[in-house]
Order: sequence, then C-alpha cells, then structure tokens
Amino acid sequence: MELLLYFVVVIVASLVVWKGGGILEKSAGVLAKYYELPPIVQGSIITAVGSSFPELSTTVISTLTHGQFDLGVSAIVGSAIFNILVIPGLSALLAGRLKLDRILVYKDAQFYIISVAVMLLVFCMAVIYNPIESENLQGTVTWGLALIPVFIYILYVFLQQQETSHFQNKSAEETTAKTDAATEEDLAYHSIWKTWLKFLGGLVLIVVSVEGLVRSAIFFGEYFGTPSFVWGATVLAAATSVPDAIVSVRVAINGQPKVSLSNVLGSNIFDLLIAIPAGILIARAAVINFEMAIPMMMYLTLATIVLFTFLRTGLHLEKWEGLVLLVLYLIFVLWIISESVGWLNYLPV
Repeated sequence: MELLLYFVVVIVASLVVWKGGGILEKSAGVLAKYYELPPIVQGSIITAVGSSFPELSTTVISTLTHGQFDLGVSAIVGSAIFNILVIPGLSALLAGRLKLDRILVYKDAQFYIISVAVMLLVFCMAVIYNPIESENLQGTVTWGLALIPVFIYILYVFLQQQETSHFQNKSAEETTAKTDAATEEDLAYHSIWKTWLKFLGGLVLIVVSVEGLVRSAIFFGEYFGTPSFVWGATVLAAATSVPDAIVSVRVAINGQPKVSLSNVLGSNIFDLLIAIPAGILIARAAVINFEMAIPMMMYLTLATIVLFTFLRTGLHLEKWEGLVLLVLYLIFVLWIISESVGWLNYLPV
C-alpha cells in the first residue's frame, strides 16, 4: 500500500512541477519586462531560473534536508542526459529535419562542453585535496570549490552580454514602443503585486513537489534495496525534465529548432554550473562519491559528443539521428536498472 502511495506521489508531484514551472516562467517574464531588465538578464538568468528551478530545488532539498548530495547530483546529471538525448531526439522525429546554424553549434555547444569539464574538474579536486580517508574515492566539495562553476557561469553571462550588447543600445523610443506592445497574455498580469504572488506561488509549488519527488526516490531506494541515486538519475530526473521537454519539442514542431535546442543547452549549462553548486553553497560542504559520479558524467560526455557530431555534420539533425539519440537514452536507463539489480557493477550500488 505504501509503495502505491509513493507512485501516486511521483505522478502528482510531476504534474505540480509542470504547473508550477509554467506559472514561474510566465510571471518571471512579466516581471523582467515590467522592471525593464536587459535581454541578456531575461534570457540567461530569468528564463534559466524559471525552466531549471525544479532541478535547482532538487540539489538544495536533497543536500540540505536529507543530507544526500549524491542524490541531487544524480538527478541533475540524469536530467542533463535526458535533455541532451530525449528532447533533440523527439524533436527530430516529430518535426522532421532540424536546421541549425554555426553560432549555436560553436558558441553554445562549446560552452556546454566546458561546463561538463568544469564539474568533472571540481569533483576531481574534491577527491584529491579533501579525501574522506575512511571511504574509497570520496571527497568533500567545499564552499570554495563550489564557487568555481558559479564564476564560470558568470563568465557565460558576460559573454552572452557581449554577444547581444547591440540590443541594449537601442533608442529609448524603440524600447518604450516594445514595452507598450503588450500581449494579451501579459495583460492578464496587469497588477504587479499579483504577478509577484504568482511568482512566489510557483516557487512554493515547485519546492513542495520536488520534496515529494526526493522523498519518493529515497523510499524507492530503501524499498527495493537500491541506492536512492539510481532513482534520482531516472525517475526524479525525468519528472523534473518532462515540462521542459514538452515546451522544447513543441517549439521545434512550430519551426523554431534553434530556440528549442538553445533552451536545452542553456538549461543544462545552468543545471551544471548553478544547480549542483547551490546545495553545497547552502550546506557549506557536501561529500561526493567519485566512483558513482564519474561513470554518469562520462555517459553525459558521450551523449554530448554524439549530439554535437550530428549537429556539426551539415548543421542539421536528421530523423535517424534523433532515433539514435533516443536509443542512447534507452541504453542509459537499462544501464541504471542493470546496476540496481546487480547485473552490472560499474556503479557502487
């Protein structure tokens, strides 16, 4: 009976994450326009926080409330793998051939690879300089180490600002005209204090639902005798990523593949450089199991290389390439399941 209850919790919490994420993104967009924030702040910070707040909440809650930083890391890495394989894969299958450009492939893709490398470096430094002597290949990620990816994300925002600086040099008349051209959706948030309430309400909904998902992952781990990070990398990761996937696939079907894929890359960069360090910065330190983290990070690296190889060959993504990406995600899920039941032994389960 308790098992059924937690399955229901996962389903309900996933729906609440979807609803809360939608409220958060809409209200955040309206607030950004109301306070006339620069486009770079809207795109790289406001939108990223709105779409990635479930993942951000996962690391904070799992580390601070439950003392399981590995669960938060596995959920983030699992979410990144889901985003990089499932979203482009489904987009290519449902929307057909996706045409891209060099800027997306070279600028965003390269910085995303840098983000993966930075997190690998941080985990390595934790094991080398702050090892847990009684445990094999475990180390403490300190507050100082957690700041490294945060500074890299600040660099990313700065580079984005330099790339789009010409948008900020428009005349005051153009800016005013653009602000006045409100859509009907924006007018629904005519009262700014109501918009703030919606924004805060979205945050609360996401935090409460993510807490339910984290508790469910821990319960499933105990019930089936498997580490909770196994469930974090699959169930928790998918539950927090499905809302983004639906939006991104819909955008690709509507003929905007560059927007769809840039949203995927931007969200993953935010998750790796901000969401993972967030729990550490709040808890001041956290222990990382290097033996668990490295295989999953390597699979993320493999998925990234395959995707960018497909994107660079002709600057488009074919249907068959999308199918390959989906098969790679299926292999990832089967790998995690095989680890949990003891068929494979690459993770310390």
